[in-house]
Amino acid sequence: MNKVKEIHKICNKEIFEKIFHMYAQDLKRFLFSKTRDMTLAEDILQDCFLKLWNNCDNVNFETVKSYLFAVANNTFLNIKKHEKVVRAHEKQVTSHSTNETPEFLMVEQEFLVKIERTINSLPEKQKEVFLLSRMEKKKYSEIADLLGISVKAVEKRMHFALKTMKEQIGRI
Repeated sequence: MNKVKEIHKICNKEIFEKIFHMYAQDLKRFLFSKTRDMTLAEDILQDCFLKLWNNCDNVNFETVKSYLFAVANNTFLNIKKHEKVVRAHEKQVTSHSTNETPEFLMVEQEFLVKIERTINSLPEKQKEVFLLSRMEKKKYSEIADLLGISVKAVEKRMHFALKTMKEQIGRI
């Protein structure tokens, strides 16, 4: 019973502010040591505390520090992974651009715009699951844990996202 009370205390504004003041500086230093970019470190810091607030019912008061540092590290790693994908894509586009006709490049660019537009038009929950699965290569079980939903819910959201993608992109 005492643990239940401790968990719910995190959702209390005053307790949350105390947690912020207790860990924000150390967390920012940790993030800066990884990113070497104060603006990025502060952005990740805000994301960490936003995730804590959104999951305050599920985080134990005694483990809040490790939760924050784990979220910070995972967010940093996801950013690095995304940067790697972007660099690989840019490298691929650069190497292909010299071998392709202007017409092909134009069609390819229109297709990429259509994909991006379709992804952005997805409902937020479907979009979140789609990006975690396809861009961050997370398994459905990891997505379910991250979002605090069942694997079945992840599968359903992904199904509808893929259905929408097929319908929208099929109309080129």
